[in-house]
This record gives sequence, structure tokens and C-alpha cells, in this order.
Amino acid sequence: MIVSLILALRPKQWTKNLLVFAGVLFAKLAGDPAMLLRAVAGFVAFSLLASTVYLVNDLKDVEADRQHPKKRLRPVASGKLTPAMAWAAVPVLLVLVVLLSMWLGKAFAAVLGIYLVSNMAYSFGLKHQVILDVFLIAAGFVLRAVAGVELLRPVAPDTQLSSWLLVCTFFGALFLAVSKRRRELVNAGHTASNQREVLATYTPELLDRMLIVSASTTIMAYALYTIWPATVAKFGTESLIMTVPVVAYGVFRYLHLVRVSETSEDPSQVLLSDRPIQATVLLFVVLALWIVYAGQ
Repeated sequence: MIVSLILALRPKQWTKNLLVFAGVLFAKLAGDPAMLLRAVAGFVAFSLLASTVYLVNDLKDVEADRQHPKKRLRPVASGKLTPAMAWAAVPVLLVLVVLLSMWLGKAFAAVLGIYLVSNMAYSFGLKHQVILDVFLIAAGFVLRAVAGVELLRPVAPDTQLSSWLLVCTFFGALFLAVSKRRRELVNAGHTASNQREVLATYTPELLDRMLIVSASTTIMAYALYTIWPATVAKFGTESLIMTVPVVAYGVFRYLHLVRVSETSEDPSQVLLSDRPIQATVLLFVVLALWIVYAGQ
């Protein structure tokens, strides 16, 4: 039962919360152990809160999940985890999140509160609203990025929240969310509406156009960020532009996977299984660290 509960928390999905570390990385504070510890605590808090949302969502959608070829294997849908056990875990997880949030500050806690409310709204109705559903998914990633900055402010009040971070994160996450819907629609075929109600209102043509717009905007926004005067002044170099081809390759690689691989229905699974994507992420992190911290 414990193993089933851990699986229901979807630890593989925690890779999404690595975005919390963007704040400490681009604030040039990753070399400070105290700051890094706060970022780790923020990552844990966000991961536990996301797992709480997953549990509630699985409990609510248990019947629909049993109609899905993959979701029917989830602990709650398969019966390996009883609803009573799942519900009992929810308040425990929330208490742990609250304790961590109290240490990390009120602003961080407020961001997590917004994330919880928006995800509950998504789970209990807004996920059936075409286009708004993928916007809410993208907003969740933006909140992760904001949280990564807010957890630093109590001890580093000069830390600034970059508008470019929000723009790049939103469109990058929107690209992933639309990719997920596109793959879901193809994989589900004629049973799409049974597996996810909103899929009945999407068409491949609409999703393809949304993919092109979100992918193009992601690359352009990031490229502009690297050469923006404030960015160059902050890091003391124009070399961050060297990471643009890496980001572009990652976007195009994911577009390729949307077309040819069923695993692209789950962005976290792609990150954990596709070697070129893994290499791209690693290369980006190494390059960014070298460029941002080389001048210190």
C-alpha cells in the first residue's frame, strides 16, 4: 500500500518543479549554500503540493481514468490504493507544505496558495474549457518560476523578478501543454472524448497552429531575453546568446517527438526517457552556469 501511495504521488512529475531553481540560478546565488538550501526546500514544497493535487485529481477522475489505456494503471484507478488511504494522505501532505512555506516566507506561501486554487479550479471544471485548459497548465509553470524568486526575497530582498522569465516560461509551458493535447488527441482516436472531455472540442489543425505559435514565441522571447540590455548589464556579458541554439534544438526535438512518439503525451516522461532531450537540458544548464558565473 505504501508503494502504491508513493506511485500515486507521481514522483516522476517532480521534474517539472526543477523550474523553482531558475530563481537562484539566474540571481547568481547558486554558490551560496543557504540560498541553495532554500531553493531545495521550495522544490520539495512545490513537489508535495503538486502530489496533493494529483491525488485529489485521481480520486475525482477515477472512473474516467479506468477508460484510459495508461491511466487505468494508476494506483487509485487500478484499485491498488484505496480512496480512504489516498484521502488520508492529503492533509498530511498539506501540513508539510505549510510548514515549509512558513519558513520560506509569506510571498512564497501565497504563490503556492494561488497554485493550489488554480489547480483545484482546473480539476473541478476548467480542464473542460478549450484553450483555457492549456493556459492554466502554462500558468502553473509560471507560478513555479515566480516561487523560485519569492523564496529568495526574505534573505535577499534585492532579488528581482524578471518579466522575461515570466514570458519565456509561459510560452515554453504553453508549448508543452499544447503538445500534450496534440498527442492525446492522436493517441485516443475515436475515444478521445471518453478519455478527456475537452479533446472533443480540439482539432489537429487548431493544435498544430497553436504549436507553431507557441514554439516560435518561446524561441524568440528567449533570444530577445539573452540580448536585452538589462540582461547583458546584469550578467556582464552578451555570451548568453550562445544558449539560443540549444533552446531552439530542444523545441524542435520535442516537436519531432509529438509527431512520432507516444511518450510525448507526458513531458516528464520525455525528459526522463529521451536521450537527446536529456543531453539538451544538460548542455543548457552547463552553458548557462558557465556564462552566468564565469565573471564572478
